Amino acid sequence: MLLLQGVTYTHPNKDILFDDIDLIINKQDKIALIGNNGAGKSTLLKILAGNLQPSAGSVKAASKHWYVPQHFGQFNEYTISQALRVEDKLHALKEILGGTVTDENMTALDNDWAIEERCREAFMQWKLDGLDPAQQMKTLSGGQKTAVFLAGIHIHRPGIVLLDEPGNHLDVLHREILYEYIRSTTATVVVVSHDRTLLNILNTTYELSKRGITVYGGNYDFYAEQKKIERNALDQDLKTKEKALRKAKETERESLDRKQKLDARGKKKQEKAGLPTISMNTFRNNAEKSASRIKSDHAEKTHVIAQEIERLRAELAGLDKMKMGFDNSALHQGKTLITATNINFSYNDQLLWKHSLNFQIRSGGRIALKGLNGSGKSTLLKMILGELKPQSGNMDNAVIKAMYVDQDYSLIDNELSVYEQAQQFNSGILQEHEVKTRLNRFLFTKEYWGKPCKVLSGGERMRLMLCSLTIRDQAPDLILLDEPTNNLDIQNIEILTAAVNEYKGTLIVVTHDSFFLKQINMEQEIVLR
Repeated sequence: MLLLQGVTYTHPNKDILFDDIDLIINKQDKIALIGNNGAGKSTLLKILAGNLQPSAGSVKAASKHWYVPQHFGQFNEYTISQALRVEDKLHALKEILGGTVTDENMTALDNDWAIEERCREAFMQWKLDGLDPAQQMKTLSGGQKTAVFLAGIHIHRPGIVLLDEPGNHLDVLHREILYEYIRSTTATVVVVSHDRTLLNILNTTYELSKRGITVYGGNYDFYAEQKKIERNALDQDLKTKEKALRKAKETERESLDRKQKLDARGKKKQEKAGLPTISMNTFRNNAEKSASRIKSDHAEKTHVIAQEIERLRAELAGLDKMKMGFDNSALHQGKTLITATNINFSYNDQLLWKHSLNFQIRSGGRIALKGLNGSGKSTLLKMILGELKPQSGNMDNAVIKAMYVDQDYSLIDNELSVYEQAQQFNSGILQEHEVKTRLNRFLFTKEYWGKPCKVLSGGERMRLMLCSLTIRDQAPDLILLDEPTNNLDIQNIEILTAAVNEYKGTLIVVTHDSFFLKQINMEQEIVLR
């Protein structure tokens, strides 16, 4: 069991990330911890793992845990055994078996005579056969590094498993191993992930937001349905409040019109009665004060309603207003763009593909490029872009406008500000205020315009890229997406999905995210073996 009491985390700059969180995770619970980028999911997971101390509150765990972190190069100087925290045990076992039986070695081994065997079993389970525990992490691919940390579960046999984006960098084979582990384990599991296939295996969803943690008693599909109901209720509430605001303003106008008419009639009567000037001035002052009170009363009512409308609009996602608005008129549906005939490539005299590739890509097609890590997907993408030539066979490429989008959204120039980046795509057709209007539509408000692009999160970089494409206006003939969902939270994946589905040109997608592929309705597959 995991118990959190009054957990608060405050950044060094005094900004509060989350406040006073109380949470009980029972034995054998399988929890999905989700929330938008910046909500603090990874930070909370580090606190659960004991790798980070909360600013306030306490965490209690009933059994030992194993934490699988996100990796972005910080473990490159470790050996595999160091990353798995078994270096001392393996060294002690080797020394003892070699005849050096010392108290120091016996203490380090801690009677764990099966440690070497468990490492071997774990490596086999995660398809890491042949790796040497003394090997440095920097020699491994991204997927292998993730699998190494996942192998630690079998080695350490924890009662609590904490996983931070465990699907990142894993190919289809390794994802299936992960899914099967989650299904079958009796350990308590807490997962931070944007992999919706994985999230649907977990039986409870916890959403972390500024309001704290909200518990949804079901998997991701159940959560999404509940959020849809909540969104519909917010939409309805917003419409009701907007109607109330219009009514309040109409009532204010009617009240002032009625008051002005009454005042005008009163003034005429007093003029006919020949009242002195001082009495007329008093009447006018009273009328003005009365009108001011009416305005003030109504202004207070409309202000309260307007504030409520602003709050509701802020709660609603910006998905609906992020429309690509491409000019698709130059796209020719069905035109043959690429024809590959018996193509292949070799590295060190070794053919990349067992069977040479034959395929055709037509305008408007939607193609999923699939294959395990190391199967040559990146090489084929470079051929499609014309950056590489096949070493055998032939590839005919029509002259097209193509755009390659990698998982880091490197089309964004880190040295530019958000506004400068947007202007890079402006051919001069749009005025400054129109560019800023588009930025606002993609949730880049005035506060963002001067920010350097290098400080943007993955989701923000993706939204800026989409916004820049709308500023360019003319759609590219071909967009290649290389692992586009790797660094995105669920909200930003939904934004990307909506944008991709609106695009009418040719789309080639490399991803291990089967849920994303299903959402964007891929029609053709190129499978590399």
